[in-house]
Formats: sequence, structure tokens, C-alpha cells
Amino acid sequence: MEKSHKNIEQQVFAEIKKSKQGTLFFIEQFDAIAENATIRKALQRLTESKQTVRVAQGIYVIPKQNTLIGTVLPNINDVAKAIAKRDRARIVATGVQALNILGLSTQVPVNAVYLTDGAARIVKIGKQTIKFKKTTPKNLSTKGDISGLVIQALKTIGKDKVSDTEKEKITKHLTNEKPEYIIHDSKLAPAWVAEILKKTMKN
Repeated sequence: MEKSHKNIEQQVFAEIKKSKQGTLFFIEQFDAIAENATIRKALQRLTESKQTVRVAQGIYVIPKQNTLIGTVLPNINDVAKAIAKRDRARIVATGVQALNILGLSTQVPVNAVYLTDGAARIVKIGKQTIKFKKTTPKNLSTKGDISGLVIQALKTIGKDKVSDTEKEKITKHLTNEKPEYIIHDSKLAPAWVAEILKKTMKN
């Protein structure tokens, strides 16, 4: 029986190693190897031997290694995107999380909130949590990842409260967005946000 468990552990690790460091894995990805409970135990043993790291319940990773700072674990946004990909759901960061991703705030939110068309849930990542909040299709109808994030960030800052420095950073981010996406997404935003988006295109 021990040999069987060891064999499953080796199979799981072999599958994980096919991907680059930093890739997140979910228990259900290994259904073809063994039953859920057996896979969970195999991943637990791989974690105990420091070959993998448990990021959250049912989520594991082979972390990246940096010569200066050592082990580098995925950030909250990476985890949220991986969960959304697994669930085939759309998400967009809101509030302080949106500001942090765009570099408009150095504050790292303890509770990161994402709008989603998937299941509403809360995922605990160490001392932080990711809250997936169910929303209407309109809030997830933006075509651009960057422009959609910018809209949420601006709504968080508030009308008439956006500084020139923040506008400069937003403009820089939007240079990496497709103009047609910005035009499309501006039509879904509040009028004052749409005006800022359009000005970035003129600049």
C-alpha cells in the first residue's frame, strides 16, 4: 500500500513538473491519477517534503526561486485568475485591489474583492482573503483587461478626486490596451470615467 501511495505521489509530481515554476495546481486536475482523497494525501506529502507549497485549500504550487529573496509565491491576483480560469468564470478586481494592481496604491488589501459571473465564495490565502462577489453581466462586459481594471479603480477613487499623478499612471497603463477596447469599455463606464478614458486616447 505504501508503494502504491509513493507511486501516486511520483505521478502527481511528474505532472506538476511539466509546467513552469509558479504555476498553480488544483486537486481536481489529477482526477485521472487517483481519487480526490488520495491525491490530497499525495500533495500533502509533497508539501511536507517541501517539493510543493500549499497556497490555499486544494491549491498548490511549485514556487519560483529568486537568488536574492528566495522562494516567491503567487500573489493574490495570480491566485484569483487561476481560480477564475478553472471555473471558466470572468472576474475583475475592485476597490483597493484594483488600485494596488495598477500601482495607484501601495496598500495591500487584506480582503481582495473581485466581481465575478461565477460562484460567490471566499478563499483564504494565508492571512489574506479573496472574495468573489456575484455581479451583473454588464459589470463584466468590458473587453480590455486593463481598461476594465481602470474603470473599477477610478470608481474606487471617486469623481473629482483623481489626481494628475493618478491620471498619468492610468494613461501609461492604457497605452498597452487596444484602442478599440478602450472605446468599447468607455461606453459601459460612468460618464466622468468615460471622459478620462477618452482623454488618454487623445494624449
